[in-house]
Amino acid sequence: MKKFMQEFKEFALRGNVIDLAVGVIIGAAFQNIVTSLTDDIISPLIGLVARTNFKDLSASVLGVSIKYGSFITAVINFLIMAFVLFTLIKLMNRATSIGKKPEEPEAATTKVCPFCKSEIAIDATRCPQCTSVLEEAE
Repeated sequence: MKKFMQEFKEFALRGNVIDLAVGVIIGAAFQNIVTSLTDDIISPLIGLVARTNFKDLSASVLGVSIKYGSFITAVINFLIMAFVLFTLIKLMNRATSIGKKPEEPEAATTKVCPFCKSEIAIDATRCPQCTSVLEEAE
């Protein structure tokens, strides 16, 4: 679950233009479905606890009606849409990486001096920092 949440966080914060475009298109396509799901199924189930239509829950403060039920419904809509988009983008990214070869790591060009721990060229025989003679790798 922790890895899943980390992937979701990276997805939400990376800002890739293609992902944004796909998100807008998919979001528009699924908007009615998600709204119906929350309005017609989830809100009434939650409303059973409150013994009223969940979307109609409100509080009156100094004569002003604060419709917190509608707000919570909108938050549920957003979370469902974000989850659906995250799942679709994750599947699309996995599908595009199926035919790709894994990148091979580049050969190391430096190593660490065992005496002074400074970074030196891989083929060095003497450390330029501490002037220690280095053993040849066999």
